[in-house]
Amino acid sequence: MRRREREIRDEKEMQDILDQGLVCRLGLSDGRLPYVVPMSFGTRNGRLYLHSAGEGRKVDLIRRNNRVCFEVDVGARIARGESACRWSMKYRSVIGFGTARILEDEKDKRDGLDAIMSHYGGPEGPYDAKSLERTCVIEITVETMTGKQSL
Repeated sequence: MRRREREIRDEKEMQDILDQGLVCRLGLSDGRLPYVVPMSFGTRNGRLYLHSAGEGRKVDLIRRNNRVCFEVDVGARIARGESACRWSMKYRSVIGFGTARILEDEKDKRDGLDAIMSHYGGPEGPYDAKSLERTCVIEITVETMTGKQSL
């Protein structure tokens, strides 16, 4: 990181950003081009959980290359300056890398959906069997994560 004074190293502070974040931007690659998609998410036990339809570009990309990155930010606001070069942004963010896995086991899918629902303050389960069968739940095992802030 170029500006070390902005680096967040504390795991608890990075988890706080994840806990407050509303959108997780998931980065995928097909080997030629990057693909970034905003998603609803939840965290539990050092893992991120996302849900999706069972088919589509992101699912296809994960099946071909399960190495992913993600970004979550909170508190973004403009900091006005006296001149154009003095304007800035204030924020806190995390960027992480990991391995994605499409969950097949019904219990694992329920647990992932519970993490997502809990993140947004909703009820955890129950989930009807048809909806659960149609829903793709993606689990990301986080390997590295860094935080940054400009306050």
